Amino acid sequence: MSVTPLPPEPIAADAPEPITSPLLTQSWLDLTFIHWAADPEDVAGLLPAGTVPDTLHGATYIGLVAFRMHRVGWFRLPGIPYLGTFPETNVRLYSVDEHGRRGVVFRSLDASRLVPVVMARAGFRLPYLWSRMAIRAEGDTLTYTSSRRWPGPRGAHSRITVRRGERITQPTGLEHFLTARWGMHNAFFGRQMYLPNTHPRWPLHRAELIECDEGLVAAAGVPEQVGDPVSVLYSPGVPVRFGRPARPAGVPTP
Repeated sequence: MSVTPLPPEPIAADAPEPITSPLLTQSWLDLTFIHWAADPEDVAGLLPAGTVPDTLHGATYIGLVAFRMHRVGWFRLPGIPYLGTFPETNVRLYSVDEHGRRGVVFRSLDASRLVPVVMARAGFRLPYLWSRMAIRAEGDTLTYTSSRRWPGPRGAHSRITVRRGERITQPTGLEHFLTARWGMHNAFFGRQMYLPNTHPRWPLHRAELIECDEGLVAAAGVPEQVGDPVSVLYSPGVPVRFGRPARPAGVPTP
């Protein structure tokens, strides 16, 4: 019996509900969000079964997000200082499923710690990749560099430099759409998986893109976009909680 899809949930700056018993905890620090607009038809085939591109005013978006992962921890245990702390840069798309849940789909996640990469690939079937990475800050300027090691394609790289600007007191609808995402869609052994997350409202800043030399978007199989990005944002970061994955029917696992 077919199921009538529900309309997408509202775009909201705050998480729809708290996660009181987290599966994972971590912090995302010193983030830069770079986004290009895209035609939904160009990326629809890159999303897991049961999801379609999420759109705002007819457009969807390709995101390149660089940041520092900080102290990943399981359940309520303290985060791990070394293995759980590392630079990361991901390529992501925007999705919505038949239950109306908006989320992100990661096409690639470059990280500088091999053990978390192997664990995420094996445990969650996420496309993590081991890369040589660094984040350097000089005043209001941040530079993120990445050079892929394993599993490839070797040589996929990025060098992103931004200058942090003024604090955004009232984010636009597009800025909420691109940053306030309360779950992740992924295929897990051929079945759809939705992993919810929650965190405080993003502290966002305008950012000036000084340099963006990257091959990660193309390496992730995403159509390259011509022209300047439509949005460049910076955030000092937020603490994050992930809940247990939901079954295809939308019911969290026990």
